[in-house]
Amino acid sequence: MTKKYLIGVDLGTSATKAALYDPHGALVAEASQEVPIYYPKPGVVEQENDDFYTSAAQTVRACLQQSGVDPRQVAAIAFDSQMAGVGSIDEHYRPAARFDSWLDMRCQPYIEQMRREAGELVTRLTGCAPTCDHGPKMLWLKHERPQEYGRVARFLMPSAYVAGRMAGLKADQAFMDYTFIHFSGFSDAQNLRWSEELCRRFGLEMDKLPRIVAPWEVIGEVQAEASADFGLAQGTPIAAGCGDTAACALGAGVVHPGMVYDTAGTAAVLAATTDRFVADVQHGALLCMHSVLPGLYHPLAYIAGGGIALRWFRDQFYNTHRGESQPLENDLYAEMIAAAERVPPGAEGLFFSPHLGGRICPAAPAMRGAWIGFSWGHTQAHFFRAILESVAYEYAYYLDILRQLLPDLRFAEARAVGGGARSNTWNQIKADVLGIPYQRLKRSEFGTWGSALIAGKAVGMFDDLAEQASRASAPDGDPLLPDGGRHAVYQPLARQYIVMQQTLHGYFSGAPE
Repeated sequence: MTKKYLIGVDLGTSATKAALYDPHGALVAEASQEVPIYYPKPGVVEQENDDFYTSAAQTVRACLQQSGVDPRQVAAIAFDSQMAGVGSIDEHYRPAARFDSWLDMRCQPYIEQMRREAGELVTRLTGCAPTCDHGPKMLWLKHERPQEYGRVARFLMPSAYVAGRMAGLKADQAFMDYTFIHFSGFSDAQNLRWSEELCRRFGLEMDKLPRIVAPWEVIGEVQAEASADFGLAQGTPIAAGCGDTAACALGAGVVHPGMVYDTAGTAAVLAATTDRFVADVQHGALLCMHSVLPGLYHPLAYIAGGGIALRWFRDQFYNTHRGESQPLENDLYAEMIAAAERVPPGAEGLFFSPHLGGRICPAAPAMRGAWIGFSWGHTQAHFFRAILESVAYEYAYYLDILRQLLPDLRFAEARAVGGGARSNTWNQIKADVLGIPYQRLKRSEFGTWGSALIAGKAVGMFDDLAEQASRASAPDGDPLLPDGGRHAVYQPLARQYIVMQQTLHGYFSGAPE
């Protein structure tokens, strides 16, 4: 019998990754390519849907060439993509406007409008309070760029654009899988449908919203043009795919209630797993995302650019004196981490607010970063440790809200992925602050594997996604257990951090743009 393979493609903000797997999760080949980000004027962050398509084609072709696998052996392909930005197509399934990035804050007036006019209703129906996501961005386009809005046949995600173009879909066949719909601003998320009430209230035409599908629905097959672009065989099934956080959680085996998923990447994301839908009406901080797995949800929140703060500090305050003889990037981070380890927990009273690009959860786009409590005795190492601790404190805020919503929920372990997960020091700080064991995994890539799992289910290679994901997510050593003494030190500091954030939120909310 001919061996079959699966392809998963992760359409990220700054790079596209493709990987070829066997059905047991063994990586056969992988490739990555940068994706352009455009900054046409201050405060504007855009991308091109066709850059997603081109980078996906080139990375998939590279995987096939590296591996020597016959394209006819690829059983299916699926995509995941960044989640909070929004793209659009015209009647011919071509881009109607540039992709409006999740890093772009132009939609702030419409966040405020949605919050003011129906904030509680939006939160209760979608599972996500008004923030910088699809809803305000679609309203911004409608009111600020009416000509472009008029060309829009459907709004959709990068994963759906690439998959639909490969399959030769028509505009009325455009789709969005259910892991994205909490970000839409216009969904009835529990019932997997669009909300007529919300669309009517804000004047958004429902026919511009795509059909909602399951991640493993086969939306079409590779057509001739895509076959030439990607190097895949015509007729290869294409699954709908999902959001990148959902794909990573599945790929990391976060498939049971009580498990926690930490993405230590460009965005610092903390997602729990529950078997109940929760809407954070009171705080507007948690977003309740559908898991890929039916009946499970991932209440989550995130810091936009949380991981970028480390690089920013390195480049602006740590690396300025090294010149041409500077060490390699990873060596420099190791030096910074080693220095931070010598600083006591709490950074001797120094706090950092990591929202350099605006606060997302809850939404305060005008809010920016801040240092609080520093004195002459604080060193570079203190400032860096405060950055590491700020992400952990932010996570503590998220979990405190979730405990209020679900008092009987118990957290078993956190699984850390992303570049920051390679640091045991940072993982230990998070474990100590949260009081939860932190577990690294042997696998280094989770989004593409999660997408490959979905592709496999789409063509019947396996039925139980949870079992398959668990089997292929082997731990990398023992978990890092929280230290009781340090946890006791951190608890009042986490409470102080939360009060600090509330104060800054109030200040920046009243500050002029």
